[in-house]
Amino acid sequence: MILAADNLQILNPTVAAALERREPKPLQDLARRCQAAGAGLLDINPGFLSPRHQDRMAFMVAAVQEVTDLPLILDSPIAGVLAQGLSACRGKPILNALTLEAQKIQEILPLAAARQTDLVLLLLDERSFPAPSLEGKIALALELRELALAAGVAEERLIFDPVLPSLSWPDAWQQVKECIKAVRLLASGAIFPEPARTMVGLSNLRSQLRRVYPLEMELTCLGLLAGAGLSIVLADVLQPGFREGSKLIRELS
Repeated sequence: MILAADNLQILNPTVAAALERREPKPLQDLARRCQAAGAGLLDINPGFLSPRHQDRMAFMVAAVQEVTDLPLILDSPIAGVLAQGLSACRGKPILNALTLEAQKIQEILPLAAARQTDLVLLLLDERSFPAPSLEGKIALALELRELALAAGVAEERLIFDPVLPSLSWPDAWQQVKECIKAVRLLASGAIFPEPARTMVGLSNLRSQLRRVYPLEMELTCLGLLAGAGLSIVLADVLQPGFREGSKLIRELS
């Protein structure tokens, strides 16, 4: 299981200030710290960008690549922002993410196919809603996979994200259980001819709720997901205690 640091994202005040001032050093310092904390991937997420600010993704990518060779995840719902990141990448990043939303199918899918990048299939429907049940998640995985293959994206480049909920959702615990089941089925090879790679955004669980729920909630879920065969976990790798807890989980899974 690979740790992907989600610290380089616009909700981080350090990142927001660095983008506003076009200062690479704060981004570079963050990238170094994430790598030292055990990250094997860096998620680059500049947030929603208007067309005249889309080059901020390229700025982030260029800044980070000056200090680390870690592979990158380009994280944006906007194809133009992803294209800016691709133009600055030395290697092939992971594009995050494709859903059943029509605009993403029309714009992000051809981009991934043309560049033959790895592509995250975020299991959200055409309204950007997650399926609450295991059956619904698998149905979305099947449909998104067929669309990606038909567009020319190689099967081995696909990564499935069953969408962990926020613990503020009324049915959060049930949806967590369904996510774990989905990871287990996808990773085992029970759904497709070969085992599929999977990813989850662990930070979703306690988003805006860190004063309510302790870190142990994330680590417990991570242990269950690792046991189910999770490939990549997108997480705040710099939060106190996470490095030690996640290291033990990876060693035992």
